[in-house]
Amino acid sequence: MPTSRTPTELSPTDPLTLLKGLVSLRRLTGMYPAGHPAIEQKLGEIDGAVQQHLQDSPTLKLDVIHRTAHLDGVSFRSESETQAHILDELTELGIDSIHIGPGVSKQELHALAEFLWQLRDTPSATGAIDVELARRGVRNVSLGRLVPLDTRWHAAMWPDAPVGPMDPDYAESLALTERTFDDVAGGKGMNVVTVRDIVQLLIQKVAGSSAALGQILSVKLYENLTYCHSVNVATLSLLIGKQLGFDDDATAALGEAALLHDIGKTRIPIEILKKPGALDRRERRMMEAHTTLGAEILVEVEGLRPLTPTVALEHHRAVDGSGGYPDLGDRIAPHFLSQIVSVADIYEAITGARSYQQPAAPEQACLVLARLAGTKLNTALVKAFVSAISFFPVGSVVRTNREETGIVIRVNQGEPLHPVIAMLTPGYDRLPGEVDTSERDQAGEYHRHVVETLLPTMPLDLNSLLAPA
Repeated sequence: MPTSRTPTELSPTDPLTLLKGLVSLRRLTGMYPAGHPAIEQKLGEIDGAVQQHLQDSPTLKLDVIHRTAHLDGVSFRSESETQAHILDELTELGIDSIHIGPGVSKQELHALAEFLWQLRDTPSATGAIDVELARRGVRNVSLGRLVPLDTRWHAAMWPDAPVGPMDPDYAESLALTERTFDDVAGGKGMNVVTVRDIVQLLIQKVAGSSAALGQILSVKLYENLTYCHSVNVATLSLLIGKQLGFDDDATAALGEAALLHDIGKTRIPIEILKKPGALDRRERRMMEAHTTLGAEILVEVEGLRPLTPTVALEHHRAVDGSGGYPDLGDRIAPHFLSQIVSVADIYEAITGARSYQQPAAPEQACLVLARLAGTKLNTALVKAFVSAISFFPVGSVVRTNREETGIVIRVNQGEPLHPVIAMLTPGYDRLPGEVDTSERDQAGEYHRHVVETLLPTMPLDLNSLLAPA
């Protein structure tokens, strides 16, 4: 009988490693004749990684944007100069984008590497590249150059906060948090009673509401400002705490620390927070200072829990103490609460929109978490988080292998890749009944599979769509 793999069993592709392999193969084809063992070994490694990725994704899309590698639209930043030189070697050839489709063969990958080697001496326009690849029998790989856009004046693709009908408790928590952050930004101080009220609202209402969780966990059609991001991170952190069996006191401490983890951004200029594109070195230093600024703000507030400033300071530190910011000393690991908030923070940031890119789907965000587990993130906490939300969380609009569109209304804990969905019309109206995608036929085969998460073309009324039928 076939079995389904859980999200934590999937091996995410690292675009930096794959790009390094392609660059190495390109160099080897310029040094040795076809069939040389060094070429065959490297070609086998690349083909294996590509084929493994294509088992789980319809295409493999590698893009280099502002010296940052992106895999299927998700960025993978590296501070290594070696990695930066690898990216530069491709972009200097006029290649920023490599898209590989299903059916690609080792012969095509070898022909691609040969073409890239020869391209250094004979630069080609994009149209000529397509013709030359086709002449070499490369049908399942496309190369391209990304044209930089002037986004200074027309960058506001997304609203700053959720729009449309919202869960009332979630809406109240957003309003209270926005007022709290505005007070701090304006020098009025922080009302600790209000902070405690928000935390209790999140614990008792929001974290248990399907509509609210749907708006937080699924693809977000807005570029959330700091207060909105903070509410979402706090709610996601509470899900991890619940999965770990936190008691009431630990849960409240976690909720408060997560809610205020980014309070230091109230001291960062708004033009940097909302800049449509990569930050330069000076701007990045200013942005990274939000951790120490946040800790300094919070230690001055009487009545907060002792670990709240600590989490603000540490939530961008690597779990193994090897990196991140601020620099607190080599191999100094962050506190356990900081590690929880780090997982929630990264997931929430990836699934949110940006002025220069669309939001990533939950399944893509989970793969990023898996890649970071063990170095940047605590592996056990990543597993706990993915187990709590699944690849296709409640509220996600999905497509099945039967070309049906549905919305996830429940997660099957035993089979996280096969949720219960309600079918939707093209206008996102819910149809009667529900479908359990984990159901199988007499031969043990699934009746249907969820293929991917879709980006809705309009805000959805999750209160109505997720209400019991």
